[in-house]
Amino acid sequence: MRTYETIFIVNPQIVGDEYTAVIEKFKGVLSNQQAEILKLDEWGTKRLAYPVKKHEQGTYVLVNYSAGNTVVKEFERRMRLDDAIIKFQTVLLDGPVEVAEEVAAESDVPAEEPAADGEEVDADKPAEDNSDSAEDDAE
Repeated sequence: MRTYETIFIVNPQIVGDEYTAVIEKFKGVLSNQQAEILKLDEWGTKRLAYPVKKHEQGTYVLVNYSAGNTVVKEFERRMRLDDAIIKFQTVLLDGPVEVAEEVAAESDVPAEEPAADGEEVDADKPAEDNSDSAEDDAE
């Protein structure tokens, strides 16, 4: 089986239980065809670069899955028929999908240790180099 990535845009006027039903419907399409869903990431509502089917905004959803090409054809066919989906694109990935954040959080990777001596560390700033440079030695 190959690994695919599909990004689809849901009509932004579909919210709440209707939105959840659309996501579950397409997850069901994949699982009914024995595809393995590797990652489902909802990016939220964003402004589109250009109007699509008279919509200025859309709710983006990313799905990574392992399946055969017939599964992809059926998945895309169902998206074309559903009025809730504004646009979609499927690509074949070369390698495996990166581990999802939730899975990485559950692994045995230790969290970052706090700074010693009560110092606060700002992750946005680069680390300061406190070593003496050759220029200081020359003086």
